[in-house]
Amino acid sequence: MHSRMLFKGTAAAIAARRIRHILGPVLSKEGWKCSAHEVKLLNTSSGLFVSGYSRYDIQWELTKREVEYVALSRDTTETDLKQRREIRSGTAFYIDQEHTKDELDAWKIVRVSEDFRVIALGLPVPRYKGNPLDPPLRSRFQARDIYYLPFKDQLEHLYRIGPNVPPERVSQLLSLATTLCSQESASLSLPDFPMDNLPSALAVLNLFPMLSAQQLVQRLYPYEVMLGNEGRTAVEGVLRRFELTDGSTKPSPTAVLSVESVIGDHAGQAAITLNIANQNITFQVPSGTRPSRPPNSSPAFIGTPTHDRLLAEMMQSHLVKDICLIGAKGCGKSVIAREFADMLGYSIEPIMLYQKMVVSQLLSIWLLHDRELALYDGTRLLRWDRYQTLKDELQLTDQELQDRSIFPVHPSFRIIALAEPPQVGSTTQQWLGPEILTMFLFHTVKPLAKAEETAVIQGMIPNVPKEAVEQLQHLTHSLRKSNDPTALSLASSLSTRQLLRICRRLSQYPQESVAHAVNKACLSRFLPSLARSALQKSLVNCSIEDQPDPASEQSHLYTCTVKDGLLTIGNVSAPVYSTDEKMKVPDVLFYENVQHMMVMQDMLKDFLLGEHLLLVGNQGVGKNKIVDRFLHLMNRPREYLQLHRDTTVQTLTLQPSVRDGIIIYEDSPLVKAVKMGHILVIDEADKAPTNVTCILKTLVESGEMILADGRRIVSDPLEAAGRPNAIPMHPDFRMIVLANRPGFPFLGNDFFGALGDIFSCHAVDNPKPQAEFAMLKQYGPDVPDAILQKLVAAFGELRAMADQGTITYPYSTREVVNIVKHLQKFPEEGLANVVRNVFDFDSYNKDMREVLITALHKHGIPIGAKPTSVHLAKELPLPDCKMAGYWTINQGGSTRRKLLCPTESHRIDVKGPVFLRVQSYPSERHESRSMSFTEEQAHWQIPMNEVNIVCDVITANDSIYVATCNPVSLYAMKEKGDSVQCIELYDLFPRTISGVWQPFVSVAALGNPLQDQVVLHEEQGNTVLHLDLVTGAVRRLVLSQDKQEEPPRKTSNWWSNKESQPAYKMCKEFAHKNWLLFYKENGSQLDVVDVLEGQVHTISLPINLKAVFLVAEDRWLLVESKTDRKFLLTKPMHMGAEDTGVCQLHAISEDAVNTGFGTSSGMEATAPQEVSNEQLPNENLSTALGQKIVSPNRILCDTNTYANVIVGFPDLMSPNEVYSFTRSSPITEGRGPDMFFGSSKQTGPAKRVNCVCLLSANQVVRALPPSQVPLTEIYPKDVTPPMTVAYLEVTDLNSKKLKYIPVPRSSSMSPYTVWISKVSDTDVVMAPLSSGGVVTVDMGGYVRLWETGLDNLQRSLLEWRNMIGAEDGRPIQITIQRDSGQDVSSPKHGKIDPRNAPHVGGNQWAGGTGGRDTAGLGGKGGPYRLDAGHKVYQISQAEKDAVPVEVKRAAREMAEKVFKQRLKEIEMSEYDASTYERFSGAVRRQVQSLRIILDSLQAKGKERQWLRNQALGELDDAKIIDGLTGEKAIYKRRGELEPELGSPQQKPKRLRLLADVSGSMYRFNGVDGRLERSMEAVCMVMEALESYEHKFKYDIMGHSGDGFDIELVRCDKVPKNNKERLKVLKTMYAHSQFCMSGDYTLEGTEHAMKELAHEEADEHFVIVLSDANLERYGISPDRFARALTSNPQVNAFAIFIGSLGDQADRLQRTLPAGRSFVAMDTKQIPQILQQIFTSTMLSSA
Repeated sequence: MHSRMLFKGTAAAIAARRIRHILGPVLSKEGWKCSAHEVKLLNTSSGLFVSGYSRYDIQWELTKREVEYVALSRDTTETDLKQRREIRSGTAFYIDQEHTKDELDAWKIVRVSEDFRVIALGLPVPRYKGNPLDPPLRSRFQARDIYYLPFKDQLEHLYRIGPNVPPERVSQLLSLATTLCSQESASLSLPDFPMDNLPSALAVLNLFPMLSAQQLVQRLYPYEVMLGNEGRTAVEGVLRRFELTDGSTKPSPTAVLSVESVIGDHAGQAAITLNIANQNITFQVPSGTRPSRPPNSSPAFIGTPTHDRLLAEMMQSHLVKDICLIGAKGCGKSVIAREFADMLGYSIEPIMLYQKMVVSQLLSIWLLHDRELALYDGTRLLRWDRYQTLKDELQLTDQELQDRSIFPVHPSFRIIALAEPPQVGSTTQQWLGPEILTMFLFHTVKPLAKAEETAVIQGMIPNVPKEAVEQLQHLTHSLRKSNDPTALSLASSLSTRQLLRICRRLSQYPQESVAHAVNKACLSRFLPSLARSALQKSLVNCSIEDQPDPASEQSHLYTCTVKDGLLTIGNVSAPVYSTDEKMKVPDVLFYENVQHMMVMQDMLKDFLLGEHLLLVGNQGVGKNKIVDRFLHLMNRPREYLQLHRDTTVQTLTLQPSVRDGIIIYEDSPLVKAVKMGHILVIDEADKAPTNVTCILKTLVESGEMILADGRRIVSDPLEAAGRPNAIPMHPDFRMIVLANRPGFPFLGNDFFGALGDIFSCHAVDNPKPQAEFAMLKQYGPDVPDAILQKLVAAFGELRAMADQGTITYPYSTREVVNIVKHLQKFPEEGLANVVRNVFDFDSYNKDMREVLITALHKHGIPIGAKPTSVHLAKELPLPDCKMAGYWTINQGGSTRRKLLCPTESHRIDVKGPVFLRVQSYPSERHESRSMSFTEEQAHWQIPMNEVNIVCDVITANDSIYVATCNPVSLYAMKEKGDSVQCIELYDLFPRTISGVWQPFVSVAALGNPLQDQVVLHEEQGNTVLHLDLVTGAVRRLVLSQDKQEEPPRKTSNWWSNKESQPAYKMCKEFAHKNWLLFYKENGSQLDVVDVLEGQVHTISLPINLKAVFLVAEDRWLLVESKTDRKFLLTKPMHMGAEDTGVCQLHAISEDAVNTGFGTSSGMEATAPQEVSNEQLPNENLSTALGQKIVSPNRILCDTNTYANVIVGFPDLMSPNEVYSFTRSSPITEGRGPDMFFGSSKQTGPAKRVNCVCLLSANQVVRALPPSQVPLTEIYPKDVTPPMTVAYLEVTDLNSKKLKYIPVPRSSSMSPYTVWISKVSDTDVVMAPLSSGGVVTVDMGGYVRLWETGLDNLQRSLLEWRNMIGAEDGRPIQITIQRDSGQDVSSPKHGKIDPRNAPHVGGNQWAGGTGGRDTAGLGGKGGPYRLDAGHKVYQISQAEKDAVPVEVKRAAREMAEKVFKQRLKEIEMSEYDASTYERFSGAVRRQVQSLRIILDSLQAKGKERQWLRNQALGELDDAKIIDGLTGEKAIYKRRGELEPELGSPQQKPKRLRLLADVSGSMYRFNGVDGRLERSMEAVCMVMEALESYEHKFKYDIMGHSGDGFDIELVRCDKVPKNNKERLKVLKTMYAHSQFCMSGDYTLEGTEHAMKELAHEEADEHFVIVLSDANLERYGISPDRFARALTSNPQVNAFAIFIGSLGDQADRLQRTLPAGRSFVAMDTKQIPQILQQIFTSTMLSSA
């Protein structure tokens, strides 16, 4: 007899069984005892469950021969086939696989029998997965294909099983099954229909003939969950063809009515009554050993109609076969399985399946099919009826059979498998193949309907707030119904299980917001930005508002106390745990901050609700610290387990250790924590493969788990008492899991995605700036605050950049703490050097280094600066101080000299308020002392448009207010703030009133109690507005009771050369006291406005005014117009009081100093520019005048002097001495030659006198145009003065020095030059700072802070030098110092090593490192860099610098030669190369970070597994005996899993970029550079995806007025080099220049969606670049939204470049969340593209 090879695994096994069934009854009793021959039966099926080896002594009934059964798998070794190893009584024995040694000896068998045969069962490969047979093996077998039974035989067999079923239905079912097993269905990639299960299905149909055949087919072949659209359509077509689409017409069972245990002969059965089509049908099914329970009697299970129907259907399937429940995570599969088991009195044994599960831990496929199994030790389990037959025929008792290791499988034994739906098209997640289909009947658990889910929630948690449940349900079901993949992935985070958890918490803490709970459940902080915006949009649509963060207002509430055994965190309390294990209670250094306390309060709430906790966050944010502190406060002992890439299920539960040469298995921390009731902290949970961490699911959910050594953790102590290997779970056991956030750059697995919904999740973030600063202060109490502030700000910015995707590494608090600890320990080491501890990781990444240095410089960390880089302005000597004369205040005498001024008072007429929007913009504040030390401290840009004109600046405390006048706006900012508030007053000051009109605005800041409020004064129309910058309230203050004066008429055009009409002025010296003074130029009255009391006091004067200076609250200096004579007005302190005297006006006579020759040195009357309103401190006065003096004084500034000091003024009535520092030539008011038109016409005196007195610094600071500055004295002859907008002239009366500080030019300026010239002599306005310097704002809106005081400068310089430290200040570089002692000769390429071995040093090979003369890396004297992929050895910089000049020149020439050669190879000119570099350079950083992400994903895509039979690694337990006998390959190690032969190739992702190349792109390119940015985006895509064509198949199409499918890049011909890429960019440019006008965005999108959907790919993406003016071409946003979502298989995104008005905002509101982006600044396009790629495309790459 020849060997036979039986293919088709299951079918072959069926054939063998059928033979056995036919011949079973006719076998003689002797047939069991002896056999003439033996047959070896090999099963080579490589299915999921069939692996390992076992002894299988069954009768091969047909030929009466004994059989040994061995199943082969990928891991079967030669020793496994030949002999089995066993350890008995501590000694190792080799056991022959056929029989034991004793049997062989007894039989005296040595040689192999001639009748020995092998029959192998296998599956045909390539149709099925597996390895094809090796030719030498294949040639030794005779093959036979075992096909399905002929149709006729099968039909007769089924007729016999289902006599109650109409024959035509049986025929239809069999026809369907046969069709789905045909060759044609295989070509459609449909899995084989499980013919094997048809008899089981007919048994159900026989009992329930009214049942729908379509529903029955779904149980056999669940095509809706396992097939894609095409497959489903094909199956439904076959169903229709055989008239089996009766799902909607035929009834299904509605509920289980009763379950009753059967007593008597049929013990172990339960009578089930179902209701179907209004009739009750009772039948018997197997039941468990416990008492059965009526349906819906469990308090832990809330029944719903859906669940009742499902349980009834499961009862039908249970009658005949094992069951598999398929449903999304958290939808209630486990709960349903438990309820089903309880109803039938079953005990449950949960087994968590995972990848790489050892065969010994899993039941063989034979147990599921045949209920028969042979175990490792020779024990055999037989099906109940086979066991009874054997027992009867051999006349043996149960005990005798058990002594022979033969046991029956209980007839009621059943398996219920739970699984998530297979992912259609996925290579890894499509688990439901033909082999699994034969094992079960399948039932799909669908998510509950809204009403049912609400009923479940309210049934489980009766006191949950109704409104919260409604909001949650509305949100959840709107996400579940969506066909957008982003929304569906969010919906999976809101499973029924998670909703129950949220509601449990809301029932305990009803004041919490639903939005907070949803964000926590979805972990929104760490969602990709697209998904996060989609979630926020969904929350808003469902009216779930997020409450403002209460931390800022209630920081004092977040404290923790332990008092009388009660721990209180915030407003939550819990008793402190008492334990004896004090050593295991963590105790760490922990500095409290509000943010961490909030997380701990949140954790405590969930802990008290009995939840297990999951903390997710970036590295170094304090997850471990928080948990340790939390456990310390609660006094809970901790067990700690850290996972890693190579963690396996065994290492999670048991830890092998060797003691005295013996391997002992100890309990892992997990088991110890379960036993002792400790808290198990699992760290780095995301690093372990998810198939390992998934085994925690049963432990968390049902408190059960099977350990590797056979023991079992159970939650019920009563159940544990009756079982020998059970470990009862301690009631205090709890798990806290720590994981990094999913996604790049954390190369872990998505732990949250896999298991997030069984834990209560908490996002842990870096502390907010104030909290972080307070914490750092505790780590470094001696570190200066300024340094801590800089660190907090710099790291805050870096984190924001990481969130946006600009940089990949998320810098954390841990790094800042390390820097601060270092500075605390070594204070003399400079900050610029210490930060290298963190940033030197990136010192070789040029682009990254630039980003980091820019960010650190922006916040004033002078990395790379030298201590000698001090560039302060040159000091010039100040002329000597001379006494110039006297001021005499005339008091006595005639009334002409002493004038009384009448006053009258009335209330202010207040109009309003109207509320305007206060907009907040981020300001890019840059510290100016990053590379060198100058007077400039910081600078930033106000977000104003380019035609606007800065009009005035004022400071109050640390606030800066800037007024602009075209349009009128007010900007407010803090000195050290990072945002700018803006109120636009365009509506209150329309552009034209009776012709062209130029408003001119002054601003005054009010003081306590009116902080953050200002008064705005328009000087031409005398409009006074009161603004509240907190609320946006604007009120108009009407001062005069008579009619408001008309604004100037059209006659005074702004271009006329005449002086405009006199304007109104506001004096704001005492605005901080909440009163202001208004007067009209050439007018004769003063209006004193008391803002707080709402009063106006009008003072009438006998003179016409030119200027008013409030030199004190009750003494004002008035200047008469035309004559420039001065008067002093004295007034009572409180106007309006009953007993006040009147105001008195005193003339001031100015007398020159008599020189003794009868002449006087001129004291002609000049109008002062500025007079201080307070006096110089006494020491400053004495220093300025060079004599010790104590006296009231004022500083007065005019055009003739640097400064005047008037001693005694204004308090002393005796003659006041005037001391002057006289200029050699007076300052000319008005401008010099116009910089634009070259004309030198004077525009009259400007409105703003840029002169400031800094009394504490004893300085006068003026802003002067360059024409009035002695440039020749400041700069040497050969130095060209820098382009400046002005110079700050600093007159220092302490040092008697004068210096001129250049103010840099603004990048842009308003075109209204004449208007600007009326504002100020220079293009800046200026105000003093409370901190002792000045602030300037130039006409381009650039704010600069200046430090002028000598003391402050010295202090700052010291701090700056301390920050640099004593290092030599070279830019960051890491150098391994090694002087090679060799000299360099001439450069050359070097020899190419065919083996590419690493070469270090020397000068022979190309591509080496640390050598000389050859092309390589890290050496010296080579012509150019050449990376051969080896580790780089860097020679020292000093040695590099020592290379002779001629060698350097030769190296340079050689590099240029090779560069030109490379260009020649691709036929690219140098001009083309520089053109391409312009685009490529702009996106280099984004390209690089994208490629880093792609690389890491490629690395992550390779899964690791145990490689056995290795010569090194960890000892393999299964090979211990082999080791004793000298075998070397007894180790196992982790390695990368090679794909299984025959596994389908992963398809690439398909991307189409639709670029807008319409005429408008060319037309507006000059305005906002949109075409160039679009070209940069295209360049980025081409460069980033280069060499990833196997993963991303892309093409680029253009759309314009010429059409919607202009081909730029074809997917089968992508550009390979810079020349080809430049050609694409040139095509885009040329096309947009010459194409027709029109817009085909919509057609291009629709076409791309349709075309891509037909292509085979893993995922499809369309990215549309377009400008936002769709409405111009009549395209409605709704229509575009429909186009973007027309096919759920294709992910489409739109990026709008540029926008007119609010078009872009309107578009974004209409389009689906996360699908559209507006790039108002076109620089964002590459950023947005990167965001789309990383968050969507790469999520499953």
